[in-house]
Amino acid sequence: MSDKLNYVIEDDLHGKRLDQALSILNDGISRSTLGQYIKDGLVTVDDKAITKPSVKVSSGQEIVITLPEAEDLEAKPQDLPLDVVYEDQDLIVINKPIGFVVHPGAGVKDGTVMNAVLYHYPQTSVLPRAGIVHRLDKDTSGLMVIALSKYAQIKLVRAISKHDVVREYEAICEGLITAGGTIEADISRDPYNRTKMAVVCDGLGREAITHYRVMEQFREHTLVKLRLETGRTHQIRVHMASIDHPLLGDATYGGKRLRLMKGASEELSQALREYRHQALHAAHIEFIHPIKGEPMSFDAPLPEDFVNLIRLLRQDEIENGEKY
Repeated sequence: MSDKLNYVIEDDLHGKRLDQALSILNDGISRSTLGQYIKDGLVTVDDKAITKPSVKVSSGQEIVITLPEAEDLEAKPQDLPLDVVYEDQDLIVINKPIGFVVHPGAGVKDGTVMNAVLYHYPQTSVLPRAGIVHRLDKDTSGLMVIALSKYAQIKLVRAISKHDVVREYEAICEGLITAGGTIEADISRDPYNRTKMAVVCDGLGREAITHYRVMEQFREHTLVKLRLETGRTHQIRVHMASIDHPLLGDATYGGKRLRLMKGASEELSQALREYRHQALHAAHIEFIHPIKGEPMSFDAPLPEDFVNLIRLLRQDEIENGEKY
């Protein structure tokens, strides 16, 4: 028997496309996948099957998604290391290193977190996406929760879609940020470069909300802590770039030309030249255990190169005086 997800359209979603409304209601499933579910007849609105993603929804309507049976995974088990920080029969929490792709996609056939999960936890072969319920970019390190049972996966996907999973990141941004804030800006594919995401006008993309606060200021950079309400592709990177504070090392959204600081030590200049990925780490995650109902909370230390860069930036601040 297939599992189902049930939703009721609230006033703020009235008049939106069915696929867009579902993507807002469900963070754990991509809009393209939801669109395919609709086309496949897996979505009903007030008990009537709808096969056009563009159909507009109305307040009070009841929507049911019948989840398909487990996908025919192309991914094969591979004996790759996983840094598991917690494990029980229903889920694991891992600390993903930089450079580890989460699942196969365009140009990446294997060597992913999914391949490793399938090897170490073969029970996930019957789960959609081998139990993976959210992603981190290839060059973002940090914590991920992965389901090991079907019911746990459904509950975690629901929790993510309801913003009940707390995800906090630490990042080094370009420029000086003087105070914390919240960025509320829809995100969609960049119309001029389909490999990138971009902030778009309200209603043209998926809702995205990022909270950030200043942890420490350096001479020309700022260490920030960020909390996601939504989990859009490249969300933190796109949002911070949109307020002119792209992540250090982010060639995609921050520009490919490295700007070295006047008066910086050779050690710092070299570290900046060699930092070829965004300075972003998923440092904290908390959620209610989907089966036990207990609160779960995990923290992951910053990667060594991130820690070293902070050390050098602090030293530069001491040696070169005022920020302004």
